[in-house]
Amino acid sequence: MENAVQKTPPEHLKTPLWALHKEMGGKMVGFAGYDMPVQYDGMGVLKEHLHVRSAAGLFDVSHMGQALLTAAADPAVFLEKIVPGDIVGLEPWKTRYTVLLNDDGGIIDDLMVTRWNDKTLFLIVNAACKDKDFAYIQKKIGGQVKLHYLADRALLALQGPKAESVLTRLLPVAAGMKFMTATKVTYEGHELYLSRSGYSGEDGYEISVPSSFAPAFAKKLLGYSEVKWIGLGARDSLRLEAGLCLYGHDLDEQTTPIEANLKWVIQKRRREEGGFCGAEKILGQLKNNPRRLRVGIKPEGRAPMREGTELLSADGKKIGIITSGGFGPSVDGPVAMGYVETAFAATGTRLQALLRGVLRPCEVAALPFIKPNYRKD
Repeated sequence: MENAVQKTPPEHLKTPLWALHKEMGGKMVGFAGYDMPVQYDGMGVLKEHLHVRSAAGLFDVSHMGQALLTAAADPAVFLEKIVPGDIVGLEPWKTRYTVLLNDDGGIIDDLMVTRWNDKTLFLIVNAACKDKDFAYIQKKIGGQVKLHYLADRALLALQGPKAESVLTRLLPVAAGMKFMTATKVTYEGHELYLSRSGYSGEDGYEISVPSSFAPAFAKKLLGYSEVKWIGLGARDSLRLEAGLCLYGHDLDEQTTPIEANLKWVIQKRRREEGGFCGAEKILGQLKNNPRRLRVGIKPEGRAPMREGTELLSADGKKIGIITSGGFGPSVDGPVAMGYVETAFAATGTRLQALLRGVLRPCEVAALPFIKPNYRKD
C-alpha cells in the first residue's frame, strides 16, 4: 500500500508522533506529503528489518487515511459498486483487503475495509491517495452513503513474532484475535480500534489511537525491550520480501487486479454477479488471461535490480519492467517484483535484466520470498 519517497519541502505535514521520532533519532524524509522517519540512529534499515522478523517493530502509519462509511442501509452494498471484493458478506469485526476501481477496471488505490456493524464500515487508505480516494467515493456513491474522515486519529502498526506477547500486556483482548479480525477496546479512557493485520509478512496489529494519546501509547510500547521504532526503509524491504504491492509502483490506474496477480481479491459471488467498475474487462481477463502479469523476480548475484529496470527474454526481446526492487535482508540477497508478458510469467522462466547498460541474468520467482507468519489459527 503507500507511495513514493520524495525530497522534503518545509511545508510537509507532521504526524502526531513527529516530535517523538525526532527525540529518538529518526532520520526524516518527505513521504506522501508528510515528514516521516526513514530509519533511526543506531540501527539502520538492515538491522531494523531483521528486528521485525525476530522480535517486534513499531511503525508510525498515521499519515494514512482513516474514515467511516455509514448509511441508512448497509453501506457495503454501495461500496461494492467501486470495489470488486465481497464486502456485503463480510462478518462484523472482520477485515478485507480490496482495491478501489476506476470505470476501466484500473486500480485507484488499495485499501483495508473492516465491518463494524450492518451500518458502518471502517476504511484505511494510502496517504498519498486519501484525498483522491475520498473525493472519488463521494462522487460515485456519496448520494447513498456518508463518509466521515477521522482526521483526529493516529495509526500505529506493531509487527513481528513478539507483537502478541507485547501488546497483550496492555490489551489482553489482543491474544484471542485471528488474522484480519478487529475490535474496539478502551484503554486508559481512550477508545482504540485494533486489528490483527499489517504489511510486513509478520504477525502483528494495527492500532488506531486518538491523536492526543498517540505519543503516550507509543512510549508504552517502546518501553518493552522487544520493541524498536522502525522506519520507512525497512517497511519497504519487509513488504517487498512478503510480495506485497506498493501503490504508485506495483499498482496504478492503468493496471487491473488481474494484471496485478490479485485475482484473489475478487470473491466467488462477485465473479458470478459482477456489478463493479470495470467488471466486464476484469472478468474477461479472468477467463482469457491479461497480456501481462505481476511476478516475483530473483536476480542472480548480489546486485539489486531497482524500479524501472527493463526485463528481456532469453533471446533479447523486451518483455517487461521491474516495479519494486531492492535487497532482502531476510533472504540475504536481491529481490524484486515487476510485470512481464503473460507467456513469460511461469515460475522459473529465465530472463535478463538491463542493469546500468549490462544484461544480468534473473528468473521469475514465486511470491512471497519469505514464508508469511500470519496468525490464522
